[in-house]
Amino acid sequence: MGSPTQPGYLELVRGNANYRRLWLGDVASHLGDWFNAIAIYTLVERLTGSPLALGLVFITKSLPFAIASPIAGLMADRFDRRRLMILSDLIRAVIVLGFLTVREPQDVVWIYVLGALQMVISSVFIPARSASIPNITSARELLTANALSAATWSALLAIGAALGGLATEWLGERAVFVIDSGTYLISAVFIWRTVIPQETDPPAEGALVRAALRQVTDGWRHIREHPRIGRIVLTKPAWALGGGGIVYMLALLGQQLMPAAPAIGIGWLYAARGLGTGLGPVVMRNTVPDRRRWPFMIGLGIIASGTVYWFIAHASALWLLVLLVTFAHSTSGANWVASTVLLQERTEDRFRGRVFATEWLFLTLVDSIAIVSASLLLERRLLTLSQGFIAFGGVQVATGLLWLVTVARREARDGRGPDSTVSNSVS
Repeated sequence: MGSPTQPGYLELVRGNANYRRLWLGDVASHLGDWFNAIAIYTLVERLTGSPLALGLVFITKSLPFAIASPIAGLMADRFDRRRLMILSDLIRAVIVLGFLTVREPQDVVWIYVLGALQMVISSVFIPARSASIPNITSARELLTANALSAATWSALLAIGAALGGLATEWLGERAVFVIDSGTYLISAVFIWRTVIPQETDPPAEGALVRAALRQVTDGWRHIREHPRIGRIVLTKPAWALGGGGIVYMLALLGQQLMPAAPAIGIGWLYAARGLGTGLGPVVMRNTVPDRRRWPFMIGLGIIASGTVYWFIAHASALWLLVLLVTFAHSTSGANWVASTVLLQERTEDRFRGRVFATEWLFLTLVDSIAIVSASLLLERRLLTLSQGFIAFGGVQVATGLLWLVTVARREARDGRGPDSTVSNSVS
């Protein structure tokens, strides 16, 4: 099954005011987030010099998200998503100012505490936003909207990481944290002006906690009872099995490349990652529009990403590393958009928040396990950084091969395109 004729990116942004406002809010907050991330990585390295301490930063950006995701997904299905996103932005604007209190090595614990709080709130925002896109776009606009959202995330990773590295070196970490707080406020203003129609479940009966757990369980049951949803929920976690450790090690590689200006080194490599994840969905949208081919493409993408990191392990020139990182993450960007679109099309609106939250639960749990493994192996000197890239690249290659012989084959056998394309969108 192919896709309906799709609008261009400019046509979508000009013609759909509600998507435009949600998108502009993303532009603001994502830019600040990447400024914040580079500043935190640099701050922890400067105060501790420990690979494990840096790994814990990545964990506090993943594990709390995983723990909170089931309830957050239920909230996205039960409450007004627009209000949830606005409230999340306002709370995060306050939380990131707390990083200003970190000055000495003994203060690093507050980076973990505040980072965890920030991600718990983000666990509410992200499924609410993902579940809202089909409600403010038409079936014709859906793929373009997701491709643009992913490309925007990627472009702002590229721009934000590069500029964040420069801003951290020139202005200092404290100024960057203030800038990040301001971007959340800008996002809240744009979302406040957005109209988001929504279908919700009726109020649950019984005690609040018991009712919440029952509805979360209903969401998981919905995934189990619809294998074509359940398989796609595993797409992003499959990449993260090796990719989580790889993304963490990029920060260490950036510091190694430019020890005199580590923020700039990290910024260059994360900018290349962002460029790649932005190019991938654009190329996919124009060359692989047929949904039937996406599961096979996903497996090949995981294999390609891991293979490229074998070459990265032996490269030393900055220009070559930037080129290789860009290519490696173009495949992950395409996979991200493909899996997101398939989940949006296959899931009823009233379950969509819980499905996306479950996807994030699996993704962040796998991501956390990969990061802990990589950071412990490096901290205890069981692997060098180059050996780490080879090992975790190998995990990706093996995962991609397994995907092709299981998920891709089952998808091809089960049907031609989505089994339950649900249109809950608004023109």
